[in-house]
Amino acid sequence: MITADQLKDVLERVKALHHYLNIDQRKIEFEEEQLRTQAPDFWEDAERAQEQMKKVKNIEKWLKGYENVRTQADELQLAFEFHKDSLVTEEEVDDNYSEVVSSIEKLELMNMLRQKEDPMECVMKINSGAGGTESQDWASMLMRMYMRYGEAHGYKVTISDIQDGDEAGIKSVTMKFEGGEYAYGFLKSENGVHRLVRVSPFNAQGKRMTSFASVFVSPLIDDTIEVYVDPARVSWDTFRSGGAGGQNVNKVESGVRLRYQYEDPDTGEQEEILIENTETRDQPKNRAKAMQLLKSQLYDRAMKKKMEAQAKVEASKKKIEWGSQIRSYVFDDRRVKDHRTNYQTSDVDGVMDGKIDNFIKAYLMEFPTEG
Repeated sequence: MITADQLKDVLERVKALHHYLNIDQRKIEFEEEQLRTQAPDFWEDAERAQEQMKKVKNIEKWLKGYENVRTQADELQLAFEFHKDSLVTEEEVDDNYSEVVSSIEKLELMNMLRQKEDPMECVMKINSGAGGTESQDWASMLMRMYMRYGEAHGYKVTISDIQDGDEAGIKSVTMKFEGGEYAYGFLKSENGVHRLVRVSPFNAQGKRMTSFASVFVSPLIDDTIEVYVDPARVSWDTFRSGGAGGQNVNKVESGVRLRYQYEDPDTGEQEEILIENTETRDQPKNRAKAMQLLKSQLYDRAMKKKMEAQAKVEASKKKIEWGSQIRSYVFDDRRVKDHRTNYQTSDVDGVMDGKIDNFIKAYLMEFPTEG
């Protein structure tokens, strides 16, 4: 059964949340923003009205989240008192405690996601490193890990494009995480190089092999964010998408390949951005989705440049390089370690099944303003 100190800790954390979340100020804002929706001409500008409704719902979400936590804390306090009179069991008190702690942690974590992009859906691209089949197999394992994570957290995970490996695994995959809250805010922690150390199933001598795969996560922008795409720098190709042959091959060129000649606004350096999309058998839809992915990439680059400039000003803050090695997965030693936070676990199987919440939380606690 929980102790009096544990109960005190819960009540203090709830009190702290009231302060951190500016609950009193948010209540005033909620009333003011709700009043704006009652104006007679409110729905005359549908786009503006939708934005206003989104703002109201966002404030309401924080207020409801806090009220839920406070109610659970009050119930825990009552249960703790009632247990002294044998009106509730130890198990019931402990269950109440687990529920309220889980709710508090969820709200604390969301409070760390303050960047404009954090609530957005996201695009993840995984590329296998050098090393052929071994790295390609590792990339497919990471794909499965993130798909499991997405499914467990209520995101709709779709594959926009996938390049199969030569013998096993994948060379690359582009996935979208949609339909849930804060996909980018949570998954931005996965940006970087992931290193695998294991006894290779593809090596006859059973040697210990090291493989690498890189993960890139960008916010998936929607129509409310304007990103300029220079049409003169865009070119399109089409191709047949599908399997190696037989019934699965697509007889129509529905796959699209978008090439964009990107020029760095600061250095003038030019680079070709290549995006392929085979998500549907409808070419116009694939073109629209490819353009959305391009806009997300351009937005992401602009955002990172802004953050780099900010990091130079705030030189005292620890900087994370996007392409750096961030995590090692050592199967033989039953260890997964994040090199940025030093958080590690021996639950290798759990991690590979998508249980990466503790890595994400450790990252957000140490680097709450990175994104």
